[in-house]
Amino acid sequence: MKVPKYIPEPYKIKMVEPLKMISREERAEKIREAGYNTFLLKSRDVYIDLLTDSGTNAMSQYQWAGLMLGDEAYAGSENWLHLEETVRELFGFKYVVPTHQGRGAENLISKILIKPGMYVPGNMYFTTTRAHQELAGGTFVDVIRDEAHDPTREDVLFKGDVDLQKYEDLIKKVGPEKIPYISVAVTVNMAGGQPVSMKNLRDVYNLSKKHGIRVIFDATRCVENAYFIKTREPGYEDKTIAEIVKEMFSYADGCTMSGKKDGIVNMGGFLAVNEEDIYLQATSLVVVYEGMPSYGGMTGRDMEAFAIGLREAMDYSYIRHRVEQVGYLGQLLIDAGVPIVRPVGGHAVFLDAKAFLPHITQDKFPAQALAAAIYEDSGVRSMERGIISAGRDKDGNDYYPALELVRLTIPRRVYTSAHLDYVAESVKEVYDKRDQITGLKWVYEPPVLRFFTGRFERI
Repeated sequence: MKVPKYIPEPYKIKMVEPLKMISREERAEKIREAGYNTFLLKSRDVYIDLLTDSGTNAMSQYQWAGLMLGDEAYAGSENWLHLEETVRELFGFKYVVPTHQGRGAENLISKILIKPGMYVPGNMYFTTTRAHQELAGGTFVDVIRDEAHDPTREDVLFKGDVDLQKYEDLIKKVGPEKIPYISVAVTVNMAGGQPVSMKNLRDVYNLSKKHGIRVIFDATRCVENAYFIKTREPGYEDKTIAEIVKEMFSYADGCTMSGKKDGIVNMGGFLAVNEEDIYLQATSLVVVYEGMPSYGGMTGRDMEAFAIGLREAMDYSYIRHRVEQVGYLGQLLIDAGVPIVRPVGGHAVFLDAKAFLPHITQDKFPAQALAAAIYEDSGVRSMERGIISAGRDKDGNDYYPALELVRLTIPRRVYTSAHLDYVAESVKEVYDKRDQITGLKWVYEPPVLRFFTGRFERI
């Protein structure tokens, strides 16, 4: 049988949530009231919500059943023991500390390992990760391969790879004692959901061990990364997703994870490490910021659903559909001539706003303007990943990232091909009248993570 263009969902729909489409005139008013920031729209005014895949997943019948097993004991919950056992088995780490979501784990590892004046290399920044590193007194240094900054380089299948020469140059420049760890995201969100090869993970680990530097993964979308390794890297085509994930994390000393992505839940996260000293410090800090080391800000039922979701994510039919569904939307846009980041990543399609809106300079926020225009056209909510997300340096100057993107993020097990067809048609219509889109200027700029709550007006 010929493989269909769109892989059918490996599940049946058992419960539905009604969607409402408000008029174009209403959408124009709503986005203006939101300060042209899609984060500030009310969900009831959104038709198809592609803002994020974080916590927006549809859980399985087994996860929903697991909620009824919630042990809400303040300490020693059975659900925590299940989650701890699952993380140890799938990822191979000795110690696990629960957190309410990924940034809770980022906060812990940053406070424990980073001292003022230190440098944290990584394969492209992520907003909250870098914020925690900088708040702890560190300086993030980008050591991703150069091709990751070029949205047109579809010939590079692992654009998330660390550039080993850049990494080694930093070690020589500042000394290994100034580098508490290298932060490796699998996949790389800000590069367009791009994966890291197993070979690169192995090489980074070996180089780090040579200099006594820890390797800490951002495991948020690690299952998507494993799928790319299985389908793109020779020697892994016959490995199971679980086997690939286990090998990936054998090249790390610890990881942070937001369960709201590849854990297929609405809330949850963890920090996992192999060093007892780090674990003990984390269990002390987690009480201050999250809760007891046996729940970390999660309810018992959340932890049960998280443990079940992690195992479900290892199912090949699930992850194949998840990644290929994203690829389907990407191909629709490529066929329509819309500029996107290539190859298509694992969790989202990223529009290249610089190529989409060449008449708007980066200091007039083309990605933010494009996200607002797409919502006004169709009720589809996306988000900016460009100069607004990049923020400012310590001297108050804007970062000017090479990539100025709009992210169309696909929640897990939520939308069908018909929804994606509608999204693609809307983006194509906006592209056809792109000359009508104008830039934006600040009305209110928050001091930290400004993309969440900042407000704009049209120029």
